[in-house]
Amino acid sequence: MDLLDKVVVITGGSGGIGKAMAQAFLREGAKAIVLADLNAEAVESTATELGCDGMACDVTREEQIQALVDATIAKHGRIDLFCSNAGAGGQGLLTDAPNEIWQIQWDLHVMSHLYAARAVLPGMIEQGGGYLLNTASAAGLLAALA
Repeated sequence: MDLLDKVVVITGGSGGIGKAMAQAFLREGAKAIVLADLNAEAVESTATELGCDGMACDVTREEQIQALVDATIAKHGRIDLFCSNAGAGGQGLLTDAPNEIWQIQWDLHVMSHLYAARAVLPGMIEQGGGYLLNTASAAGLLAALA
């Protein structure tokens, strides 16, 4: 994908893969990058460091993803690439995790991608294009880390 003059949103953007994507996309000429993260202080710090916009967002809450999309479109007019990158490691072995942990992981690693698609696809269809990029971990292929 040609990133020149594109508007990009990256969840999980305060560090790691999200920050690295932002740095790469800036080098490729992205017009604007909006970083989103659960940790408001971290995302604002990273956004300031990179010259991006930053916004606190809990991607497990559909209304917060919609607010992120709405704010980005209000400021930049469109979203060309939405990177669903937010994630977190599991806690213990699969058999040890209580249902509450499973639900948190499900909401973060599955439902957040659906929420993003619901929020961003209508605008992408209207503008005639756009991309969804979902980060997935190889750990998701393993039954348990020992």
